[in-house]
Amino acid sequence: MVIPLSNRLSYKQARLTVVVAFILGTLLSLVQVSIDYANEDASINREIHALQQISHNPAARIAYNIDSELAQELLLGLLQSPSVIRAEIIDSSGGTLASVSRPRIDSRYRVFSDFLFRDSRIFEDPLFVSHAPDEPLGVLRLEVDTYPYGATFLSRAALTMVSGFVRSLLLSILLLVLFYYTLTKPLVSLIHALSERDEKSSKRTPVACPSGHEKDEIGVLVTVTNHQLESVSKEVDQRREAENRLTEYLGELENIVSARTAELKAANNRLLQSNADLDQAREQALHTAQLRSAFLANMSHEIRTPLNGLLGMVALASDGPLNDEQREQLSVARESGKVLMDLLNDILDLSKFEAGELQLENIPFDLASLGEECATLLSQNAASGVELSCLISPQLPTQLLGDPTRVRQIINNLLSNALKFTRQGQVTLELRMNARQVEIELCDTGIGIAEDAMQRIFQPFVQAAPGITRQYGGTGLGLALTRRLCEAMHGELLVQSTLHQGSRFCARLPLPVHTPAAALPQLQGSVFALCPDSSGLQRQLSLWLPALGLRYEHSAHLPESMPDCDLLICNTPEQLVALREKTSTPLILVSSYGHFLSQTASSTLAPLQQIAQPLTRQTLLSQLREHVLHQPRLQVVNEQQAPLQHADILLVEDNPVNQMVAKGMLLKLGCRVSLAENGEEALQQLAQQRPDLILMDCNMPIMDGYEATLRIRQDSRWADLPIIALTANALADERERCLQLGMNDYLAKPFRREDLISTLRRWLPPTSGNQA
Repeated sequence: MVIPLSNRLSYKQARLTVVVAFILGTLLSLVQVSIDYANEDASINREIHALQQISHNPAARIAYNIDSELAQELLLGLLQSPSVIRAEIIDSSGGTLASVSRPRIDSRYRVFSDFLFRDSRIFEDPLFVSHAPDEPLGVLRLEVDTYPYGATFLSRAALTMVSGFVRSLLLSILLLVLFYYTLTKPLVSLIHALSERDEKSSKRTPVACPSGHEKDEIGVLVTVTNHQLESVSKEVDQRREAENRLTEYLGELENIVSARTAELKAANNRLLQSNADLDQAREQALHTAQLRSAFLANMSHEIRTPLNGLLGMVALASDGPLNDEQREQLSVARESGKVLMDLLNDILDLSKFEAGELQLENIPFDLASLGEECATLLSQNAASGVELSCLISPQLPTQLLGDPTRVRQIINNLLSNALKFTRQGQVTLELRMNARQVEIELCDTGIGIAEDAMQRIFQPFVQAAPGITRQYGGTGLGLALTRRLCEAMHGELLVQSTLHQGSRFCARLPLPVHTPAAALPQLQGSVFALCPDSSGLQRQLSLWLPALGLRYEHSAHLPESMPDCDLLICNTPEQLVALREKTSTPLILVSSYGHFLSQTASSTLAPLQQIAQPLTRQTLLSQLREHVLHQPRLQVVNEQQAPLQHADILLVEDNPVNQMVAKGMLLKLGCRVSLAENGEEALQQLAQQRPDLILMDCNMPIMDGYEATLRIRQDSRWADLPIIALTANALADERERCLQLGMNDYLAKPFRREDLISTLRRWLPPTSGNQA
């Protein structure tokens, strides 16, 4: 193996040493040249000053005698100096007594000399006689060429630098030779010895150490190398032995693989047959799923159609003249129908989850109003000893983006569950914003849940304990459906509960903010509340009244001296008489429907206003504006009960019971109703008169609602006519199908009167209610 010269250690060491020596020698040479330069520069001045001293006395006598010939001779003598190129004697009057000169020496190295010492220097010596030193006789002026001195200096400097370079070169050659024989040559011999070794040979002799290097680093390297080679040799022998054994094992393994291959072929044939059976089972399962979907759709339609008639007729009958017993019977029938309807909806929603067909809307909605509406509608389910409260954070955004129907379903399920299992104490619905999540929290003081039943309650058709269904009712679908709705919205449902003490359910939903929280009106005045410290009413008032700018105080017991305030709020009817004896301030009593005072008792405690729990924000603000600011009460019109006067509605429905229900609701709302029993009759009536809105049933004989809608949309005259679908099919794809065919909205049977009013107000033209 040949190593190039530039890669040898001897060359690298010699190069490093020479570089260091060269740099050091160059620096020393530069120092020597600098000192020589300073001496040479000073010697020029010394020599010229010596020449002036020699010529001073003769020049002074010549200037004193004004002898031009002697002056000329003296200057010619000075011009014999190699460095003097011009000399002149100037008398005391400034005239030139004598002057001589010669040209400068020309050389190609003169530029370096002129740079170091300047091209010329001028020296002046004042002339005077020794017996009259104060009397000036003139000036002896000499112009000196510095090149003779510079040339001498440059020669010495060049000699100094060249000699230093030569010394460095000789040193590098000498070191290279020394390092080669002391380092490179022994290492090269060691490399040759290692490269010529035959590892396959059975005779392995150790590497010989170069002579003279037994005790230095090279000797140590040889010793270590021999140890390593011996270890490698032993390892090679062991590997050869292992390879021999491995060869034997491979032969045995080939025999085993051959046998196993035959077994795998047989197992593969059985697996292929099993896959064929699984494919057949999968096709059968898909077919069964399709049949189940069709069955659910048909069951939904067949159950919802008579249920719509049942609930509609009960609602219409409830508005007529009835005695208390009849009204109670109709109320029971209505509530039973609602329970049946909720059960049907839960079963259908669960089937949508299992089929992966649940679709969520993403529209703006008011969560606070939705929560208050749910609490108000379900307040009639609260037991007589239960306080129902709705706490809404003032920082809750005005509108969020999401599916209001599914959020309403979550609140209704959790709230119904809390009210069902709570017989004494409190049920509190709290809505707040936490970071970027909406938190819907339901806290109750009901029967609680055992720790071992925490996970079981979220399984469909399963209750926490065997006796729950018999004692409290229910199907066990509510919590299972609620958790799946939260997960579908990328949220979560958390539960904390203690047996016999109560439960806390919290749904966290990441709903984007559409409209931030609006600024609250700032009122002036003070309010005093008489309610327990732990009551929901106290928490609600302490949350909202300071945010409205009001001074707020409360007490759990009737104080001996009443504070000065503008309004009293109380939720303990038993303390009203004692409270009224102490003050005549306007009073608001917040209680459940079953605890309202009679007209006689209310008049004796006037001024008194009774409000049903839960206390809503709008009701609270209305009462505060009336009593605290002493403004007349604003007449609040309930949008769901305001009549839609004179709106022309075309009802397309083939079922006589459903016709009676829908027509009765529309007539009570002040609408004018035209009937058509199928799509063909609807097209005939459209040709004669344009209605403001069409309520279109989807499944009808002769021409169904889908075909009728397509034909209406094909006519440019009816392009903007609102068409609302009426169908008992509540599956997910039904709504999409109706919207794709050109219908504007969708009402699933049986629908509530409130849903009908909301839909009509959304789609009726603004002027339809004012037509004659």
